[in-house]
Amino acid sequence: MTAISVSHLKKHFNIYRKTAGILATIKSIFVRKNEVVKAVDDISFEINQGELVGFIGPNGAGKTTTLKCLSGLLYPTKGKISVLGYTPYDRKYNFLKKISLVMGQKNQLWWDLPANETFRLNKEIYEMKNCDYQNNLDELSTLLEVKDLIDIPVRRLSLGQRMKMELIAALLHRPNVLFLDEPTIGLDVVMQKKMRDFIAYYNKQYKSTIILTSHYMVDVKQLCKRVIIIDKGKILYDGDLEQLVKKYADKKIISVVFEKNIDEKKLSSLGQIKSYKFPKLVLNVERSKSKYIAGQLLEKFPIEDFTIEDPEVDDVIRQVFKEANK
Repeated sequence: MTAISVSHLKKHFNIYRKTAGILATIKSIFVRKNEVVKAVDDISFEINQGELVGFIGPNGAGKTTTLKCLSGLLYPTKGKISVLGYTPYDRKYNFLKKISLVMGQKNQLWWDLPANETFRLNKEIYEMKNCDYQNNLDELSTLLEVKDLIDIPVRRLSLGQRMKMELIAALLHRPNVLFLDEPTIGLDVVMQKKMRDFIAYYNKQYKSTIILTSHYMVDVKQLCKRVIIIDKGKILYDGDLEQLVKKYADKKIISVVFEKNIDEKKLSSLGQIKSYKFPKLVLNVERSKSKYIAGQLLEKFPIEDFTIEDPEVDDVIRQVFKEANK
């Protein structure tokens, strides 16, 4: 079942530009230079119920603008959007009760009040029954390990704790569709993992449809099977993440731990040496020759440990952008 359908979506903005200086300011009273910025430029895709899709691209690519259109915050310039059968920009109450938007750089919590006050407000906004509200709050606060923090003023919480509270506020009403815009931004690696684990659990447990944007490719790699890559308002790729790696990564990375020191000259003929500091060697080799080179290493050298991996997702994405901008 299709949860989100986007057909030829366009969102353009008129931007006013003015050079610095008094003369330029006076001149701008009579003559203004405007230009059209195509934040989203004719994109189409569909997402099924229960999918967790990575929506990735550089700053200014159109990710957040797309999410704002999907959540009804922005009216599209052209195109058709359907989310759960609703037209988002109509902002119908039944639609708003079924979605949630979490933005890592924005917050809905009251700074000087405990998060619990925001939760109680959301309970009334979404017309939740007392038992449903309490059960959902207990489950979410326990899973996110913040049950003893909900009565502390938000300004006294750490960034990671605040982001957890933001998630609770967004998920209290159990939305069918969740838009996550940089939910792990600014968090340390431990907190990032906890947030990823929670997102994966929520998606699996409640079959919710999730669109995730993130500049941390670890988030995308560990959570999303499907990715949509956008740049300059256009979709460059929409499909399976593993297939993307196979398509754009013509190299394999072989990591070797030697039992004894080996002369680097004996290794250079096997492939591009990415790094070698005894006992560890990292080689870049052509994908088609990786098995042969692995056999040569195992046959000729004393090896303690050995792995063959695909390149990092970050490298693959950079290659996609590089080819698109040729």
